[in-house]
Amino acid sequence: MPNSSLKTPYSLLQGKRILVTGACGTVGSELVRQLLTDKHYAPDEVIGIDNNESQLFFLDQEYLDDARARFFVADIRDRDELCRRMRGVDIVFHAAALKHVILCERSPEQAVQTNIQGVQNVIAAATENQVERVIFTSSDKAVNPTNVMGTSKLMGERLMTAANSHKRGDGPIFASTRFGNVLGSNGSVIPIFHNQIAKGGPITLTDREMTRFVMSIEEAVRLVIDSAELARGGEVFITKMPVVRIEDMATAMIRILAPHYGHEDKDIDVTVIGAKPGEKLYEELMSDEETRRSVELTNYFAVLPAFRGIYQDIAYDYENIISEAVTNPYISAVETCMSPEEVSGFLEENRLLEKPEEDTARRYWPGDKEAKTES
Repeated sequence: MPNSSLKTPYSLLQGKRILVTGACGTVGSELVRQLLTDKHYAPDEVIGIDNNESQLFFLDQEYLDDARARFFVADIRDRDELCRRMRGVDIVFHAAALKHVILCERSPEQAVQTNIQGVQNVIAAATENQVERVIFTSSDKAVNPTNVMGTSKLMGERLMTAANSHKRGDGPIFASTRFGNVLGSNGSVIPIFHNQIAKGGPITLTDREMTRFVMSIEEAVRLVIDSAELARGGEVFITKMPVVRIEDMATAMIRILAPHYGHEDKDIDVTVIGAKPGEKLYEELMSDEETRRSVELTNYFAVLPAFRGIYQDIAYDYENIISEAVTNPYISAVETCMSPEEVSGFLEENRLLEKPEEDTARRYWPGDKEAKTES
C-alpha cells in the first residue's frame, strides 16, 4: 500500500507554468485542485483545457479569486490549438481521454482519434514548445487489453515512450503513470452501491471472486504529481495500490450505510449479475514481460523502456530503489486483499461514503441494449 507521506516535489513545480488536459475529468480536476491549493507546489500558473464547455465554466467559477488559474475550451484532437496553449508551459499533465469501455467499443474510431492521435498531438505540441516534462495518465486496462479502450491506452503509453526514445538534445521528458480504480470517480461502482443501499437493495455484484486495485482520487493524483519528479524519460510508473475484493466492499458498505437509511443490514440482498463482456475477474498492472525490465521503488514499480534512447543514454538513477529485480507481475488476484475491517476503514478515511450527487442505483451495462435488440 502506498505511503501517504510522499516526498513533495517542491523544486519541480514551484514557479512553473503547468498545463492540465482533461481538466474537467475526475483526475484532471483533482490535479488542478491540488496544484492550486497545496502550498508546497506553488506553481506560477495552472492552465486547464477541456472540450466540456459547461463543466469548464463551473470549474472556472471555482477559482475566480486565483489569478494563477486559467481555463480554455480546447480539444486534444486539435494540434494547432494545443501548440498555442503550450507556449511558455513548463510541465504538462495529460489526463484527457475517452474512458468508457462500451462507448469506445461502439465508436472505436473516436477512441483512436482521442486516445491515440490526441496523445501524438500532445507530444508534437510539447516538442515544438520545448516543454520540460509531459506525464501521461494511463490505466490498468492497458495491460493485456481485452477492449478498444485498453488497447488505445496501451498505444498512448507506447507513443510516450517512443517520443522520449527518439528525441534529440534537450527535448521534453515523456513518461506515463498507470494505476487502477480511483474509487468515487465518475462511473465507479461506489456511488451505485451507495444508492442501492439507500433504496433498500439489492446490491448488484458482478462476481464474488472479483478483485480490484483501488485508491482514492487524492492519493492517485498526489502520486501522479510525484511521478513527474521521478521521471527520467520513457518509463511507465505503476502505482502500488491496495487490493479489495468487491464483495467485501459491498458488505462493508451495507454494514455502515444500511442503518443510516433505516434498513437492517441483513435485509439488504446481494444479487450476482455476472461480469460484463470483456471484463476481467482481476486487474493486471504489470505484465510478465514488463517484470524483466522493471525496478521497485517505494511507492511505484518503474517499467523501463524496452528500446532505450536511440540518440541518448538515460541513467535511471532513482532514489530509494528497493529492488532492481522484479519477478512477479502485479496482479490483484495474487496480491493480499484488505480485510473487511481494513476496507471499512479505507472507505471512511477517504470520505467515500458521502451521499453521491447522482441518485442512479441501476447497474446498467449499455451492451444490454444491443443484446435486447438482437433478441
